[in-house]
Amino acid sequence: MSKRILGIGNEFPAFEKKAVVSIEYAKEFGTVNHLTHQEAGKWLLLFWWPKDFTFVCPTEIASFNDHFEDFSARNTQVIGASTDSEFVHLAWRKSHEDLKNLQFPMLADTSKSLAEELGILEANEKVAYRATFIVDPEGIIRWVSVNDLAVGRNVEEVIRVLDALQTGDLTPCNWKKGEETL
Repeated sequence: MSKRILGIGNEFPAFEKKAVVSIEYAKEFGTVNHLTHQEAGKWLLLFWWPKDFTFVCPTEIASFNDHFEDFSARNTQVIGASTDSEFVHLAWRKSHEDLKNLQFPMLADTSKSLAEELGILEANEKVAYRATFIVDPEGIIRWVSVNDLAVGRNVEEVIRVLDALQTGDLTPCNWKKGEETL
């Protein structure tokens, strides 16, 4: 890695990127930026995968989509991202059954500038690590998790951490929503 990973307490970097927002003709592409969630007073969950048309990545993307309503219920905007182009994202969404009905945008960081600024660009292949960022409504990073390229993440753990952060309280080990805080 060429740079340290941005961590807890850092301001999430400003960005504006193209994204696939639909597979409907003439409505496929849109723009997403760092302010959309803040303007709406929402939390942001931005998760990265290394490459489109691979094997672990669609299992994660589908799982985040399966839990989309869980994130919505927690006032959280979800964005998926990789360094592939919006055209590659669109082709993958159209060709992979589990990706056709995504409810969140697939951000295209083709310049790799956001991945690099976040410190999650793998040094050799120049693809993003499997990184997950939870950002509060003020734009401050509150949680970061980065997995090796070969290891898929646990979406239920991401939800558990989001729940814990949103309590504003101390939460003990293995705490789950509905349990007492400290």
